[in-house]
Amino acid sequence: MTDIRITGIPKEAGFGDYVALLKPRVMSLVVFTALVGLLVAPVTVHPMIALTGILFIALGAGASGALNMWWDEDIDRVMKRTRNRPVPSGTVAPGEALGIGLALSGIAVVMLGLATNLFAAGLLAFTIFFYAVVYSMWLKRTTPQNIVIGGAAGAFPPMIGWAVATGGVSVESLFMFALIFMWTPPHFWSLALFMKSDYSDAGVPMLTVTHGRPVTRTHVLAYSLLLAPLAVAGAFTGIGGPLYLATTLALNGWLLVGAVRIWRRDEAEAEADRYRVEKGFFRFSLYYLFLHFGAILAEAALKPYGLGGW
Repeated sequence: MTDIRITGIPKEAGFGDYVALLKPRVMSLVVFTALVGLLVAPVTVHPMIALTGILFIALGAGASGALNMWWDEDIDRVMKRTRNRPVPSGTVAPGEALGIGLALSGIAVVMLGLATNLFAAGLLAFTIFFYAVVYSMWLKRTTPQNIVIGGAAGAFPPMIGWAVATGGVSVESLFMFALIFMWTPPHFWSLALFMKSDYSDAGVPMLTVTHGRPVTRTHVLAYSLLLAPLAVAGAFTGIGGPLYLATTLALNGWLLVGAVRIWRRDEAEAEADRYRVEKGFFRFSLYYLFLHFGAILAEAALKPYGLGGW
C-alpha cells in the first residue's frame, strides 16, 4: 500500500517493510529458543513436524510483533529507537498492521494445533495474547514493572517448542522459561539506561523514568544476582551437564562483574563515556542468552555419544 509521510511524498511499502513489521530480530530469538526446547525434549519428533512447528511458532511471533507495532504507533513515532519502524514512519498503515497481525495469529495457532497438538497451539495463543494485550496494551503504559511481568511473553517459546514434542510441560521447560524471564529485566533496563529520554518523551513508565537511573542500576544488580544462581542450577536438570556448567559459570561471572560496574556508576561518569558500560552490558546480555541455550542444545547433541549430561 501507499501512505503519505510527513514530507508529503508517497512511499510504497515493499517486502522488507512487511518483514520489519514482524520484528525479525525478536523473531530470531523466539525461533532459536523454541527450537532448542523442541530438540532437547525427550521425545523424537519427525523432522517435517518439527519444521512445521517452528514455522508456525515463528509466524505467531511475527503476528505479535505486528500487533505490538499497531498499538504502539503513537509512542514509536516519538522514540528515536523506533520512529523508523514501518507503522510510525507511515510506510504501513496501522489498520493494515492490525489486519496482518490478527490474520497471522489465527493462521499460526490453528495450523500449529493441526500440525502438532492442541496444548502447544493453546500455549502459542496465550503467548500472543499476553504480548499484545497484557504487555503492550496494559502493562507497558501503566507500571514500571512492565518489563518484569511482561517478560513472560518472551519466555514462553522454549516451553512451546517442548510442548510440540511432548504435549506438555516439565521441570526442564519451566527452567528454560524462568531463565528468559529473569534475564529480561536486566537486559531491558540496561537498554533504558543509555536510551536517555526516549521513554520519558513517549510517556512510557520505564523504571528509569519513574524511579530514576540510580534505582534502575540497583535493580540491574539485584536481578543479575537472582539470575546467576538460577542459570547455574540449570546444569543439574535433565538438560544440563558439564559443558553447560562450564558455560554458565563463565557467563554468570561476567554478568555479575558487569552488573556491579553498572551499579557503582553515577550519571556524570556514565554521561562522560557515553554510557559505554551500559551499552556493553546490553550487548553482552544478548550473547548471554544465546550461549546458554546453545550450551543446552550442545548437551543434547552430545548425549548419544555418551558425552552430554551427567
